[in-house]
Amino acid sequence: MTNRSPIGVFDSGLGGLTVLAALRRAMPVQDFIYLGDNANAPYGSRTPDEVTTLTRVAVARLFALGCPLVLIACNTASAIALRDLQQRWLPTVAPQRRILGVFVPLIEALTGRGWREEPGEAPVREAVFFATPATVSSGAFTHEARRLAPDLTVIEQACPGLVDAIEDGEPPEPSVTQAVEAALKRGSPEAALLGCTHYPHAEAAFRATLPAGMPVLSQPDIVAESLARYLDRHPQFRGGTGWLDCLTTGDPAHVGARATALFGRSLPFERMDD
Repeated sequence: MTNRSPIGVFDSGLGGLTVLAALRRAMPVQDFIYLGDNANAPYGSRTPDEVTTLTRVAVARLFALGCPLVLIACNTASAIALRDLQQRWLPTVAPQRRILGVFVPLIEALTGRGWREEPGEAPVREAVFFATPATVSSGAFTHEARRLAPDLTVIEQACPGLVDAIEDGEPPEPSVTQAVEAALKRGSPEAALLGCTHYPHAEAAFRATLPAGMPVLSQPDIVAESLARYLDRHPQFRGGTGWLDCLTTGDPAHVGARATALFGRSLPFERMDD
């Protein structure tokens, strides 16, 4: 592993595997290391200080394994910790490395504008953003989205219990129905965004509960396309033969079994040593 330069993909649990699968479809010869912090999941109910500390530790572990670039495939960590890590921590510990999140690609897809473009009018006037309680409490998505589309109204709607239901193999419909009904009472969104990488597993439930024909933006393919464009601009982070290592801070047998149940194929996990 020391002679390789894999891209690290980090999530608090198994949700980031939805993004990893899309990344590997888009970049089949890229090397990846996936790290799930299952021992401390879910992050959605943790304090901001806890999320920031846990995220920093995980990214440092992936750097130590030779990853020059880490994608935080966790919306809670992206909302709460990413900016602090990019602006305050990274320049002092690893200035040549990079940390990316999953917010920007989703915002670009919603607004139809690139991050380097001037702010302007979005294709929709109002959107609903479904996410974990911690992500919603941070207000980060609305703050970042309005940098590109100042007039955009975002209904940030928490979905308590949904990540737990997905990871435990329970039906997502009760949590989804409750969240959608609450959001529709607060406004008249023209588009919906699934702001947690676990939520693609509940996408069918969201589509069935939301008004017919409402566009639903889900992150995996959007993030994969965005990272592929980023690597075109920064080819020093590209390369490999398509190998994958899956690591967890939890019990590898249990995590691997849950991953297999969610994705229908075996993903052997190894324990991430301290």
